[in-house]
Amino acid sequence: MTNTTIALTSGEPDEYLFRTGDAELMRLGYQHRAWGAQTYAIWERAGFAPGWRILDLGAGPGFCTVDLAHLVGPSGSVLAVDASERFLSHIQKRMAVEPLDNVQTIECDVNELDLPAGSLDGAYARWLLCFLPDPLNVVKRVGAALRSGGVFAIQDYSNYRAVDVVPKSKAFQRGIAAFRASWEAHGGDQDVASRLPELLVEAGFDVREATPLVRTGRPGTSVWAWPDIFFRLHIPAMVETGYLSEADAAEFMAAWDERSKDPNAVLLTPPMMDIVAAKR
Repeated sequence: MTNTTIALTSGEPDEYLFRTGDAELMRLGYQHRAWGAQTYAIWERAGFAPGWRILDLGAGPGFCTVDLAHLVGPSGSVLAVDASERFLSHIQKRMAVEPLDNVQTIECDVNELDLPAGSLDGAYARWLLCFLPDPLNVVKRVGAALRSGGVFAIQDYSNYRAVDVVPKSKAFQRGIAAFRASWEAHGGDQDVASRLPELLVEAGFDVREATPLVRTGRPGTSVWAWPDIFFRLHIPAMVETGYLSEADAAEFMAAWDERSKDPNAVLLTPPMMDIVAAKR
């Protein structure tokens, strides 16, 4: 398979909520490594295997794409779909470096996904459906592309408001509320995973697994560093877009920095859900 990008969009797609610049690309790379064990675990439970044809939906810069390409091997293939030309270009560069010849990229708004019926054995989406105003539409489109018995593995947020830090901080919670307001203003749902089992059944899937995924972290761990990078990059954006005042942003970062120095502090990450569903 040649590593080519096929554009299926008309005009420029809407910008990813957290942008696609170099700093965000680096953040996404760290995020992938921090959640690597949980990602591989769900792939294993989903049965992803050598020779499979797998869709990486909302592939971003392709950190999962590369790992999936190695997993399915030369007898399998990975189709990476994303609306960002910049992210897909990064995937192409990674393919040349690896080197891998079993990946195809498609520049496409996932809401308009239209793939050949039964052309896939599996599909994976992580932190994607939470950004979409109509996740059922996308779930149905994925279902149409899967063979009978094909598997859709999903990792997404189920109760984002439960994220917290101990010792508790009102300034921290004001910052989290700002992220939530921005997310919802862009049509997203930070609790989408709690609705997905019902939507998957409606779309013709049998839900094999719906498992809570919650992690905690202390300062100095990768789990703590994961939001630390996010906050330092995107709290200023909350001020730029009017979701936080400069004073609230300063209080947020002061509270976070204070807890980052406290060996007894604990971060409760936003609860997620691992979902594995098979097409009927």
